[in-house]
Amino acid sequence: MASSETDSACPGVEEGESFVKLCVLEGFSESSETKALISSLPEAHGDLVTSERTTEKFLVILDGYQEQPHLLDPHLEWMVNMLLEIVRSDTSPPSLVHLSFKFLYIICKVRGYKIFMQLLPHEVADVQPVLDLLSRQDPKDSETWETRYMLLLWLSMTCLIPFDLCRLDGHLKSEGGKAKDSTMDRILTIAKSYLLVADSPRDAASVLVSKFMTRPDVKQKRLGDFLDWSLTTITQTNDGLLRDIVMLDGALQSLAKLFKHGKRDDLLQYAPTIMQCVEQKHLSESSQAMLRKHGVKLTQRLGLTFLKPRLAAWRYQRGNRSLAANLSASQSGAAPSPEVEIQELEEDYDIPEEVETVIEYLLVGLKDKETIVRWSAAKGIGRVTGRLPKELADEVVGSVLDCFSFQETDNAWHGGCLALAELGRRGLLLPSRLADGT
Repeated sequence: MASSETDSACPGVEEGESFVKLCVLEGFSESSETKALISSLPEAHGDLVTSERTTEKFLVILDGYQEQPHLLDPHLEWMVNMLLEIVRSDTSPPSLVHLSFKFLYIICKVRGYKIFMQLLPHEVADVQPVLDLLSRQDPKDSETWETRYMLLLWLSMTCLIPFDLCRLDGHLKSEGGKAKDSTMDRILTIAKSYLLVADSPRDAASVLVSKFMTRPDVKQKRLGDFLDWSLTTITQTNDGLLRDIVMLDGALQSLAKLFKHGKRDDLLQYAPTIMQCVEQKHLSESSQAMLRKHGVKLTQRLGLTFLKPRLAAWRYQRGNRSLAANLSASQSGAAPSPEVEIQELEEDYDIPEEVETVIEYLLVGLKDKETIVRWSAAKGIGRVTGRLPKELADEVVGSVLDCFSFQETDNAWHGGCLALAELGRRGLLLPSRLADGT
């Protein structure tokens, strides 16, 4: 009786417990159902209604793990292998192949492409089949864009093979009097063409560029030409036209990823020219939020290229997480290590002039009207500041604090908060500055 009275007095208890159970999953419980859905694809692909119903069921199951995608990890390999087996089969008709790639895209969307890509096979034997299959696709077919997206990611992974691509060409026999293009040229042509499309494969093409152009054999022969092509695209486009917006988006996105994954020694010579081109484009004044975001992303990557990769010796050290270790260290009065002293002596190095332009660009980005731009600018401020000497870094913190003025908008205050949070997370917000922020 007491139990029932308690339950009736607290009607929200059971609802709250069930809500927690719904939100926090313990594992992937639909494994057998998922396996059955994938196995049914050869029968379902021929009928439009059946294929759509099967896809919807699969989508509902996977979308339930958007908040906890890591729960899929123990099951990703067999799901991907089952679908790729269908794709690779010579007996699979095109409709079945496209449906399988649609399922692969759903998995990729939920888990994230960075994790998902690692599951795609990338042996030497995979390069030509993937390249040939991608070459046969119609970039204008709006019904099969998932196929092109996944093939571009798959091609990105095959670019990681450690052999020179010219070994895959053998003897380039001519077809109809014309010599066949090399594998390197074919991949580059496909990457460029998909950077200019208006749908999601453009994003996958930028990933392909970042993997392909950073290969030792490719960067030696094609990097300069690709960067010239990108700069020409940026210079000749007008963000007032839809087609030009798409082209500009693809060029900026690919350059940002290229400078993220490429080696500093390879890209440093090109950075000033690209920085000048971006500056002249006035992307921060564009009406397109995505262009402003990509402009911020590219600018911060250029800034990191100008600066030597180093960990700031002056950053705030939180000390030991163990209370006992903290107390013993304070009692012993341990002196700073020689390595730290050497790092502090090395802080006096020349900072390129372009870094000031980069920081000013990012500070403007903190005041942008779109959150995605402000967030990207804040992360850029944190990354660049971490490579600066203490005095210059303190000036950056002071500039961020200027966002908290009553003359500034709510956007500037929010951007300033994001930047301070990023600086604090990286240990770049020193205790001496804390009083200024109160």
